[in-house]
Amino acid sequence: MRVGSHNVLQIGDPRLRQRSEDVSANDSEQKKDMARLQRTLSEFRRVKGFGRAIAAPQIGIARRFIAFDLGRLPFVMVNPVITWRSEATFTLWDDCMSFPSLLVKVRRHMSISVAYLDGEGNRQTWLDLEPNEAELVQHEIDHLDGILAVDRAQCISDIISRDAYAAMPEYFDALVDENPNAGENADSTSQP
Repeated sequence: MRVGSHNVLQIGDPRLRQRSEDVSANDSEQKKDMARLQRTLSEFRRVKGFGRAIAAPQIGIARRFIAFDLGRLPFVMVNPVITWRSEATFTLWDDCMSFPSLLVKVRRHMSISVAYLDGEGNRQTWLDLEPNEAELVQHEIDHLDGILAVDRAQCISDIISRDAYAAMPEYFDALVDENPNAGENADSTSQP
């Protein structure tokens, strides 16, 4: 999908299936790629009206970083690693910039903790995330590992069109535990 001067790779593109390489946040070339990723996220949100994060592989960069915009200062996670997962899980309708006309029913951990480098190379941790952020980080780390949300669907009825959802949101919401994306552009209360 073409967004401004940037391409967001679409499902079927083999580059979405590559496992990304660790990177150094202080590398000048990486900083340019991180800025490009943040611009793509911002432009996608402006054009499509959704999108809280984007992983570098979604624009053809096979490196381990993710740009976030959660309604406050945008930031980048470099080399994120999940350090803890809750036993509790939940189902939700997941969306993705790489297949913007679809929603996929997936199961995610209710909470996670993640360690990462910030855009300046400083080690950070984000502990015991709320479900909204937990599912998002899990989704984006999947992208870094070449896994798409459609891979997590358990059956064909777990993949629906965004138009079908819009026509019957109450019906589809009743099929999942939670729909954290319902108010996705609202400000979040936890801080990275």
